[in-house]
Amino acid sequence: MNIPNIITLLRIAVTPFAVWLILEGYLLWAFWVFVAAGISDALDGFIAKRFNMETELGKYLDPLADKALLVSVYVSLGIEGYIPNWLVIIVVFRDVFIVGGALLFETMTHSLTMQPLMISKVNTTLQIVLAAAVMASVGYGIELDGALDAVVILTAMATVLSGLSYAVVWIRRWAQLEDEE
Repeated sequence: MNIPNIITLLRIAVTPFAVWLILEGYLLWAFWVFVAAGISDALDGFIAKRFNMETELGKYLDPLADKALLVSVYVSLGIEGYIPNWLVIIVVFRDVFIVGGALLFETMTHSLTMQPLMISKVNTTLQIVLAAAVMASVGYGIELDGALDAVVILTAMATVLSGLSYAVVWIRRWAQLEDEE
C-alpha cells in the first residue's frame, strides 16, 4: 500500500461524511469536504505519476473513489431537493450503465480496455462544478439560480452524450472483434 492509494482510500472514507453533512444541512462544510476530496484526487495522481508509484490497485481505486463521491453527493443533493431528481437519475443510470456495460463487454470478449473519452471528462467536470456550485451557493447563501439552471442542462446533456458515446465505442469494438474472427 503506497501513499497515493492511501490518499485514495481516505477519499473513499470521507464520502459518508460528505453525505451526512449534506443530509444534515451543513452544505458549507460539505462543500469544503468536497473541495478537499478534489484536491486529494489531484494530489494522489500527481504523486503516483511524479514518483512512479502507479499501481494496478490504484488504477481501479481512483475512479471508484471518484464515482463513489460524485454519485453519493448527487443522490444526497437530490434527496434534499437541491438538484432535480431527474438529473440524479440520469447521473446514476449513466454510471450503472457504464459499469454494467464494461462488465458485460469484458465477460463476453475478455478484451476490455477502458480509456476515458473526452466527453466523459467534460461530463465529470460539469458534474463536479454543479455539485460544488450548489453546495457553495446554499452554504454561503449566494443566489445562482439562472446560472445553476444552465449548468444543470449542460450536465444532463453531457451525461447522456457520455453514456451514449461509451455504447458506440463498445458496439464498434464488438463489431471489430467479430470481423477479426
